[in-house]
Amino acid sequence: MAEVLVLVEHADGAPKKVTTELLTAARALGTPAAVVVGTPGTADKLGDALAAAGAEKIYVAEGDDAEGFLVTPKVDVLAGLSESAAPAAILVAATADGKEVSGRLAARIGSGLLIDVIAVNGDGSVQHSIFGGAFTVDAKATGDVPVISVRPGAIEAAPQAGAGEKVAVDLPAQEEGVTKIVSREPNVGGDRPELTEAAIVVSGGRGVGSADNFGKVVEPLADALGAAVGASRAAVDSGYYPGQFQVGQTGKTVSPQLYIALGISGAIQHRAGMQTSKTIVAVNKDEEAPIFEISDYGIVGDLFNVAPQLTEAVKAHKG
Repeated sequence: MAEVLVLVEHADGAPKKVTTELLTAARALGTPAAVVVGTPGTADKLGDALAAAGAEKIYVAEGDDAEGFLVTPKVDVLAGLSESAAPAAILVAATADGKEVSGRLAARIGSGLLIDVIAVNGDGSVQHSIFGGAFTVDAKATGDVPVISVRPGAIEAAPQAGAGEKVAVDLPAQEEGVTKIVSREPNVGGDRPELTEAAIVVSGGRGVGSADNFGKVVEPLADALGAAVGASRAAVDSGYYPGQFQVGQTGKTVSPQLYIALGISGAIQHRAGMQTSKTIVAVNKDEEAPIFEISDYGIVGDLFNVAPQLTEAVKAHKG
C-alpha cells in the first residue's frame, strides 16, 4: 500500500492528540507515515509515541531553521516528499498553522485540497460539515496526491502500533525574503487542557453576563470536569473572556467528547465551531434558542442556578 503522509503537530516533546487522530485516519487510505519537522533532537522525543500511535515510518527533517520561520519549512519538506515518496495523500490538522500549510502545499504541488474534513473513507472520499453543521457532504479530490486538512477531534483516535522506522530527509534552506519569526510570547493557559485538544469543553456566551461571572460559573464547572473553557464571539466581543478561547467560525473549531454551552443562543457562526462535538449539552433560559436544535440534552433554565448544581453534582460524584 502507498504511504499516507501525516504532518506531526507536537508540543513539549510529545505529539498532540490530533496527530494520533490523523494517523488513525491515514490507515483508511494506506500506510501511515509521520513527518516530523523540528529542531535537532525533536524526533528522538517523539519517536516512540508516534510508533505506538501507528506510524510505520517517520520522516525526520530537523534543523535550526525549522522553527525560525512561519510555515514554509513544513511546506518545503512535504512538497519534497510528495515527489520522492509518492504518497497516496497528505494529511494535516485543520489548525491555524495546518490550514496555511495545506493551502500553500496544494498550490505548490498542483493538487486538490480538501479542508476541515470530519471523516476519511477508504475510497479516498471525505466528509465535510458545512453551513454550521446544517449539511454533511461527501467530496473527493482529483489529482495524484490530495492534501487533506482534518478537523481536530472529529476522528476517534485508535492507536495501532507501527514499526516507527526513522528516515532522515533534508530541511531545505529558506529563501531570502521568507517571513522569519523574531520572537515568541506563549499564551498563558493555566492548568486547563488546550481548547482544541480537550475531551470536554465548557463554553459561556453573552448570557453569562460578565467576566466576573465567567470566573464564578463557567470556570468552576470546567475545573470540576477537567475541561477547557471556551467562549462565544458575543462573550468575547463583550469583553467577558479572552479572544484566544473563542469557539466558532471566526475562532477555534472544537470537536470534544462533551460540549457544554452555558448561555449561548446558538448562532450559526458558533455552531460552525462546535457542531461535530460528540455530545452537546445546552443550558439556556430561552426554550426557543437555536442551540437546542443541535443539542443532545437541553436544560431550559437559569444558568446561574443550573451550572452551580452541575458543578456540585460532579464534585459529589468524584467523591
